[in-house]
Amino acid sequence: MTRHLVFLAFPGFQIVDLGALAVFELANLQPGGPFYEIRVLSEQGGLVPSSVGVPVQTEAIASRRSRAIDTLVVFGGTDDLPPAPGLVRYLEEASLHARRTASICTGAVLLAAAGLLDGRRATTHWHLAAELQRRYPALRVEQDRIYINDGKYWTSAGMTACIDLALALVEQDLGADAARTVARKMVVYHRRSGGQSQFSAMLDLDPTSDRIRKALDYARRNLRKPLSVDELADVANLSRRQFSRSFRLETGQTPAKAVETLRVEAARAMLESAGHPVEVVARESGFEDAERMRRAFIRAFGHPPQALRRQSRERRAAA
Repeated sequence: MTRHLVFLAFPGFQIVDLGALAVFELANLQPGGPFYEIRVLSEQGGLVPSSVGVPVQTEAIASRRSRAIDTLVVFGGTDDLPPAPGLVRYLEEASLHARRTASICTGAVLLAAAGLLDGRRATTHWHLAAELQRRYPALRVEQDRIYINDGKYWTSAGMTACIDLALALVEQDLGADAARTVARKMVVYHRRSGGQSQFSAMLDLDPTSDRIRKALDYARRNLRKPLSVDELADVANLSRRQFSRSFRLETGQTPAKAVETLRVEAARAMLESAGHPVEVVARESGFEDAERMRRAFIRAFGHPPQALRRQSRERRAAA
């Protein structure tokens, strides 16, 4: 069975979104393939300039109106998207017959303009989330998500989240093993959980020197260890005093606070993507016990671990 995939492009679409096509390209190479026929459409057809000016050849949307579509995916752009009337009308019509309709990044604006997300949960690039919610109050924007599946509609965060979205679609079609094989060929993490945060503690800390960055990377890979300041200073090849001073200047945090942030991030990912008991999550992420982890979660999120796990389950049940 060949599934017909249609990607919608427009002038200035984000060029990194083409990475989603590579996922389906590699899925076609799996035993039994090809599984997907891929087309890129635009309102008028022809060459459409991307965000960096490099044009991509497209077909006009009129050429596919009478053809069956399995999955319809809207690219995102680098800026906020004014609703394009032609594309919006096409989305309203085509999504009625498509098995799935999805958006990447700011492409959620076009889905929302077509009324497809009313009453549904959705996500987009974090910088547009508040504006999307303000402009379309009938939908529920969850800005801190990699992607969301609500019924037949899928939305994703920006940039590389297009690959996570595409892998999730392939997994739904062909199974987890196929998606894992594609991810391995693309040299990416198998698939980030849809509920995983768009933000990363490592990015937020953003040290400027290689020594502090090396110490943070070591901490992230060894969260189960006690990770004293002396140990991290040794990794950075600095004295304890030099390390503590440099660390605070470069990250705005003490080493102990940064390690706690990394542990909370790791523990949250485990809670949202697996069914491990809280005690196991606490141990694997480096907290001495569940109570210490509970206090760290309240400091970071204002809620205990159990509340975040319950919210994650409710989101999955709603999806």
